[in-house]
Amino acid sequence: MKKKKTVLTVGFVLVVAVVALYFVSKGETENAVWLTSTVSRGNLVVAVSATGTLSADTTVQVGTQVSGTIANLYADFNSIVKKGQVIARIDTTFLWSNVQAAQASLRAAEVAVDQAKLNYDREKKLFDRNLDSQANYDAALFSYESAKANLESAQTGLERALINLNYATIKSPISGVVISRNVDLGQTVAASFNTPTLFTVANSLSRMQVQAEVDEADIGNVKAGQSVTFTVDAFPNEVFKGRVLQVRLQPNVIQNVVNYVVIIDVPNSHLELMPGMTANIAINVAEHKNVLEVPTTALRFVPPQQYLKEMPKQLPDSLRGKFHRRKLNQGGSSVSAKFQNMQTREVTPGSFSWIWLLQGKQIKPLRVKIGLSNGTDTEVEGDLHVGENVVVGTLDQGALTQQHIPFAPGRRF
Repeated sequence: MKKKKTVLTVGFVLVVAVVALYFVSKGETENAVWLTSTVSRGNLVVAVSATGTLSADTTVQVGTQVSGTIANLYADFNSIVKKGQVIARIDTTFLWSNVQAAQASLRAAEVAVDQAKLNYDREKKLFDRNLDSQANYDAALFSYESAKANLESAQTGLERALINLNYATIKSPISGVVISRNVDLGQTVAASFNTPTLFTVANSLSRMQVQAEVDEADIGNVKAGQSVTFTVDAFPNEVFKGRVLQVRLQPNVIQNVVNYVVIIDVPNSHLELMPGMTANIAINVAEHKNVLEVPTTALRFVPPQQYLKEMPKQLPDSLRGKFHRRKLNQGGSSVSAKFQNMQTREVTPGSFSWIWLLQGKQIKPLRVKIGLSNGTDTEVEGDLHVGENVVVGTLDQGALTQQHIPFAPGRRF
């Protein structure tokens, strides 16, 4: 009798467990709230992000090769200058004295040459008549050659003094605008070791460049001629355009991070951009136009277990073998793990993946070919159309109700 009661009790427990499992499973399915996005068509752009600094296309630091006091300034900040225009003068008092001293040395050297020549000519005549010794003749010849060398040295000294005098007049080496003036009237500048910078002159700011730092992981995708868009903090709502001009080979290592300098050519016809501004850059390294796009998260989505078990039934016969139906029907965590492994593989152009379309209250798997991806959106090819809802995630409706979060099935996030 006890044995019979035990059997009935075990049977009753099993029935209750099966019914409970059915309703729990059914409840999970009914409470599933799908987070969806729509399939769209557009131009997909892959960009490399970087930051850089704006500068003039050509910038020249104007210095001085002579020391002295600034006597005159003919240019200031933002002054428009032309090539060869005088922009400053250094006091020439000492420089003129050096010129006069050099002229005096030159005259003295010329007199010495004349005297040495007369002495040499006299000694040569006597030597030719055998009336003088070889030693006297050689001494006269040596004195004459030395005097000529001293004359050449004096001439060089005069030329140097005149050049230094000319250097006292500071001229602009290029046509452009003065973006920096580093001296004031009456200031003394010393050019003993390093050439002091008096002005910084930039050529026309109607054309500028950006020096961008690009990480070594991205530099392989950057090529000369690629289009660039960027913004600056001064004009946050305006997008500026440029083009990659050069990728420099010299690495720049900062805290073990390797970067490469990319030079970007930027038109600046309205003169809005100024040197020194920080640019937030997007280098367009690839672009596909008029393609179908889905969020990349849709390619990573793994549905609940019960949908995976029904998945082979919804596939064409040609694709059922891809999922090994017998293994999937076994259920268990291995099924979800197997599909998740498929979905977490690297998204590379030309590979295949799965997305789930929401049709009514049901979701349907669709195998698609992957194209270009910018991380947020991915180009896909398959049997889908613009406007269809693709599942990107799921939420439990009961949990939403407890949190008092308004939500509608099929809502797009």
